[in-house]
Amino acid sequence: MNKYIIIMALMFMTVTSVLTACGSDDEPVIETPVTPVPDPEEPGDDDNSGSDNNGNDNNGNNDNENNGGENKMSKNITVRVGNRSFTATLEDNATARAFSALLPMTITMNELNGNEKYYYLSENLPTDSYRPGTIRNGELMLYGSNCVVLFYETFSSSYSYTRIGRLDNPSGLALALGEGNVSVTFEINKTDN
Repeated sequence: MNKYIIIMALMFMTVTSVLTACGSDDEPVIETPVTPVPDPEEPGDDDNSGSDNNGNDNNGNNDNENNGGENKMSKNITVRVGNRSFTATLEDNATARAFSALLPMTITMNELNGNEKYYYLSENLPTDSYRPGTIRNGELMLYGSNCVVLFYETFSSSYSYTRIGRLDNPSGLALALGEGNVSVTFEINKTDN
């Protein structure tokens, strides 16, 4: 009889943890100032009409000098956890551009299911969600419209996410993130400016 009670309790805990991607009872805590998200419809964000790939206009002037480089989205970011740094490549989509506009930021990411860390942003990002089926170690995704998730294990999932980016080499990520909540810094890769 005791075996059945224990088995039922374990099944209930497993089902409960599987059904809670990005737990809803956690309030977002902003640890760094958030900058406004650029409008992806504005000229200059996606098209390079009148400029080359370095942000220079057809006259050789650098368009980024007057706006701090805001028109050019960095494709590479650095993800720092403790004394470890990981380079990540962002997707070429509105979600990644909006996320990039929030950087740099240091956040406390919460542990979930032994395979991911998550954090609720104070604002919504654009979404284009899909069901990946298999989630890979090192993927950075958006759950819903404001939950940033960093996966540190590869597993199958039926949940829908929007891609933000992926760590170029996630080796050692699980060890760096540890078992509990952890402080993670996301910043524009200094060599990519």
